[in-house]
Amino acid sequence: MPELSPTTRARLEQALRAQRIETASWAYANSGTRFKVFAQEGVPRDPYEKIADAATVHRFTGVAPTVALHIPWDRVDDYADLARHAKEQGVALGAINANVFQDDDFKLGSVTNPDTAVRRKAVAHLLECVDVMDATGSRDLKLWFSDGINYPGQDDVRARQDRLAEALRETYGRLGGDQRMLLEYKLFEPAFYATDVPDWGTAYAHCLSLGERAQVVIDTGHHAPGTNIEFIVAVLLRAGKLGGFDFNSRFYADDDLMVGAADPFQLFRIMHEIVLADALRPEAGVAFMLDQCHNIEPKIPAVIRSVMNVQEATAKALLVDRAALRAAQDAGDVLAANAVLMDAYHTDVRPVLAELRADAGLDPDPVGAYARSGYFEKIRAERVGGQQAGWGA
Repeated sequence: MPELSPTTRARLEQALRAQRIETASWAYANSGTRFKVFAQEGVPRDPYEKIADAATVHRFTGVAPTVALHIPWDRVDDYADLARHAKEQGVALGAINANVFQDDDFKLGSVTNPDTAVRRKAVAHLLECVDVMDATGSRDLKLWFSDGINYPGQDDVRARQDRLAEALRETYGRLGGDQRMLLEYKLFEPAFYATDVPDWGTAYAHCLSLGERAQVVIDTGHHAPGTNIEFIVAVLLRAGKLGGFDFNSRFYADDDLMVGAADPFQLFRIMHEIVLADALRPEAGVAFMLDQCHNIEPKIPAVIRSVMNVQEATAKALLVDRAALRAAQDAGDVLAANAVLMDAYHTDVRPVLAELRADAGLDPDPVGAYARSGYFEKIRAERVGGQQAGWGA
């Protein structure tokens, strides 16, 4: 990469050292398609072993100090003990993800279901998740609803929005301290006619009515092909309503492939908006999480690679010459402005990231270091009958 000025290098190093990327417990367990869950050797058998794997990723990358849980997939008898285990491993428990999409009762929806008893069951689970947050010290409650309808006339669309608002209101009222609600949206699936939270506008409208501790989370795989995700990022940042990301890649729909695998330029453009808004700092309140399922590739190396992909996109975004970009924009010089972005994107930032890792006492090559560590051979020998990530197939 070209020689950086001392000021640019210092700014780059400061931002990258402070960056935090959360991994997800389910990324370490067996997963697959709707047709088959593919078992791998050495995958975790319980939440404690998932946390051990997440701690391994943090040990080799230095920027993944928290792991998200999914309830009931990660249900244990003693969440305080699980939090203590995480601390002993060198990490902490992060976002608590609710699950109101697997039970047979939720066939026609959970919090938007026309049946009052089913709605009460769903809300009770959301409140249970807040109880888990209290026990683990987690800050964020992440909600995604599969609720929707398959056919016109199946249910009253406005009534479903009313039911959703009521459930969110009750759950939001249960939050305490600095706890937040992060509302996720998804264009479609499994509801094929109308999804109850299909886009950022619907999520934003509900969060706006709830209060400042309700924010939108963007899953990069939950959009129609061609959607300008960085525009959504910019608008939500401007409104102070961007609570976080679920990073992944998709070629067709919600493929949950490694972040940056399908369109690394899009990831760079997203991180550019984050950097422009000075929202990269942990204090800015934007949670960066990897929400991916590694169906055919080894789990831990794939998560490490994903962390590195986010770091590389971030480093390139930090290299954008903002003064030159502003000057070109103000002058109406379209090509010059685009060239500023492209120059940063085409810069090979891997050498500076390797140096930063070495300066922090880490191996410059996290994937290679993991392969040489013997950790996989250890867990392959110790773990037999690894756990499925959570859903049936």
